[in-house]
Amino acid sequence: MSDPWLPALVVLSSLLPGLIIFFLAESRIRLRTTLNLTGALVKLGFIGVMLWGVQNGREYVFRHTVLPGLDLVLHADALALLFVSLSAVLWLFTTLYAIGYLEGAPNRSRFFGFFSLCVTATVGVAMAGNLFTFFLFYELLTLATYPLVVHRGTDKALRAGHVYLAYTLAGGALLLIGTVWLYGLAGQVDFVHGGSLSALPPEAAGQLQLIFLLLIAGLGVKAALVPLHGWLPMAMVAPAPVSALLHAVAVVKAGAFGIVRVVYEVYGIEFAQSLALLLPLAIAASITIIWGSLRALFQDDLKKRLAYSTVSQVSYIVLGVALFGPLGTMGGLVHLVHQGIMKITLFFCAGNYAETLGIHKVSEMDGVGRRMPWTTLAFSLGALGMIGVPPLAGFVSKWYLGVGALEAGMPWVLAVLAASSLLNAAYFLPILHRAWFKPASGSWPDEKIPQRGRWETAPLLLIPPLATAAATLATGLFAGAAFSPLSWAELIAVREYLAWIP
Repeated sequence: MSDPWLPALVVLSSLLPGLIIFFLAESRIRLRTTLNLTGALVKLGFIGVMLWGVQNGREYVFRHTVLPGLDLVLHADALALLFVSLSAVLWLFTTLYAIGYLEGAPNRSRFFGFFSLCVTATVGVAMAGNLFTFFLFYELLTLATYPLVVHRGTDKALRAGHVYLAYTLAGGALLLIGTVWLYGLAGQVDFVHGGSLSALPPEAAGQLQLIFLLLIAGLGVKAALVPLHGWLPMAMVAPAPVSALLHAVAVVKAGAFGIVRVVYEVYGIEFAQSLALLLPLAIAASITIIWGSLRALFQDDLKKRLAYSTVSQVSYIVLGVALFGPLGTMGGLVHLVHQGIMKITLFFCAGNYAETLGIHKVSEMDGVGRRMPWTTLAFSLGALGMIGVPPLAGFVSKWYLGVGALEAGMPWVLAVLAASSLLNAAYFLPILHRAWFKPASGSWPDEKIPQRGRWETAPLLLIPPLATAAATLATGLFAGAAFSPLSWAELIAVREYLAWIP
């Protein structure tokens, strides 16, 4: 074990800038930008050190006793670093995007303050070393994201915020009940490889099944499992950087990541299988995958179509967790990263269409590829990746999920993956056809940013989606490279299924 303060410093690198930003006047644009970007870069530096250390067998654990028998633990293991690296990298791009998106808008200090708290909570969720710590950061995430959802202050935004709070606080209550009940049975529950509950007496099996249901239901709200997903499409009233954060980095990923922790490091995959918990979880994920895609088909509002796509795509992670075998684990874990990169690209592009031309609906996108070719190229790569077209990132995820399903003796999952891919194509390809092949129907709904030379929109709105679109291609093309998301997911799978992998 070494450098126990590094996990705490990763949390503080966004917490401290966020707290300072709250007190800055709106006119302090340069200082606010400096604090945001410095915090993001410092966080990446700390994470880089820990990535190297974990790769070489080191552990980073920060522990503080809150009450006797109750510790606040931050543990930067391989699984934590997979999620925290994604959060930190995408936070940097989202910060750049938000600076350009909110230029001249009111209440920017409030926005970026809560924005930093949101990322603080997300990295805390990622590095939580026990259920107690996870719950604290999980609820902080709810409180930090609510002001971002209602940022515009309209009646529609406030209504969406109330629905968001109702769902997420109810989910938090279920998670708390499950956590306290489990504490009563087993004491403080740390996240450990192989889980820590198999030593409990056999007569506790019924209670453990009920606790699992409570934990998954509580986490399933943020992970948008059907029928707990209703808040997510409504939250699309938030500004585009918030939508990107909710879908790719923070809220839905926190829920899915929590399910990963519960299955692998609270119960343990073998113990969960022995309690017959994995098949129901796989069925719930499969229903969500198909239902989300079906609902996406009928959405004309672009952000709502993307929102229902998220409902479907995040459950690939849950499905991978429920497949009993290392290949399914790799598919689910790598999709945690790949979905984030692809989905943030799509939301950046949707924000560009709205801010530049006033386009909010799919039916308004005829010919937009000629007016905004670079944005539309980035959108196309993100969309094709979601469909699973090789060699993009989404293909790698679906390949390992499919092979993992066969390894787990669950061939019916292949039908779910095939149906989902066909539905993905059905709601994404018509958008690409409209954008690239249909002539523009006339003037755009509301052209706010005129084209200037090579720049089809403001540079800070264009650079982030181009970078994440390039990552969508690169993570697919170089999936087998060292330190790729897939190789890191394999490292985690080796530790979870050490006896399975030669």
